[in-house]
Amino acid sequence: MGDSFIEEKAEDALWRKFKKTKDPAIRDAFVRQYAPLVKYVAGKIAVSMPHNVEFDDLVGFGVFGLFDAISKFDPDKHVKFKTYAVTRIRGAIFDELRSIDWVPRSVRQKSREVEDTMRHLESSLGRAASDEELANAMGVSVKDLGKTLLKISTTSILSLNDIWYTGEDNDKISIGDSIESPRSMNPETIVEKEEIRQVIIRTINELPEKEKKVLVLYYYEDLTLKEIGKVLEVTESRVSQLHTKAIIRLRSKLTNIKKGIM
Repeated sequence: MGDSFIEEKAEDALWRKFKKTKDPAIRDAFVRQYAPLVKYVAGKIAVSMPHNVEFDDLVGFGVFGLFDAISKFDPDKHVKFKTYAVTRIRGAIFDELRSIDWVPRSVRQKSREVEDTMRHLESSLGRAASDEELANAMGVSVKDLGKTLLKISTTSILSLNDIWYTGEDNDKISIGDSIESPRSMNPETIVEKEEIRQVIIRTINELPEKEKKVLVLYYYEDLTLKEIGKVLEVTESRVSQLHTKAIIRLRSKLTNIKKGIM
C-alpha cells in the first residue's frame, strides 16, 4: 500500500510538471504507461461490433483519444487520469466510427422506427411498454421484434455514446458515462452538467428491472454479455435484446425530456 501511494504521489508530481512544461518526453512516458488502457477500451467495444470492424482500427482510433486526454488532463480537478482517459478514448473511437458510417442505412432506419414507436407508445401509456405492446404498435410479431432488436444491437452502442453538451467549452456528457459511474459524482462538477447527469440517472432508474440490471452489469461491473446471461439465467442473445431495448428506451425518454426542456 505504501509503494502504490508513493507511485501515485510521483505520478501526480509528473502531471503537474507536464501541465507547466508540456515536455514531450513526459507525454511519451504517459502514452507508454496508458497504452494498455486503449486496448482494454477497444476490446470492450469490439465485442459488440460486426466482423467488418477491425480491432486494430479501434485501437488506432483510441490512441487519438489517449493523446487528447494527456494534453487536456488537469490534475487539479481531483479526477483520476484513468477515469478521464477512458471517456476520451471511447469518445474518439465512437467519433471515428460515426465518421466512417459503418452502420447500413436499412439498420439505422429500423432503429429509428423502433425508437419513434417506443417514444410515442410510452408517452401515451405513461409507463414502460411491454414487448407485446411494442410489437403490436409496429404491426409485427414478438418473435420478429426480437430479431429486429438483435439486428440493430450494434447501433445501440453508438446511441449510448450520443453526446449531451453542457454549455461549457468542449465539455460534454454521454449516457454511457452516467451508467458507468452511477454512484460516483464529482462534487466539483458544474451545476449544468450535474443536472443533466441526474436526469440521465433518474431515467436509468425508471427502466424495467432486467434492462437496468443489464446496463449496470455491462457498463459498471464490466461483465460481458455472456457473463450477464449466466447471472440473469437467460441466453446471450436475450441479453443483447435487453441491452438494445434499454438503450432505445433511454434515448426515447431523454428525447422527450429534452423537448420539454427546449
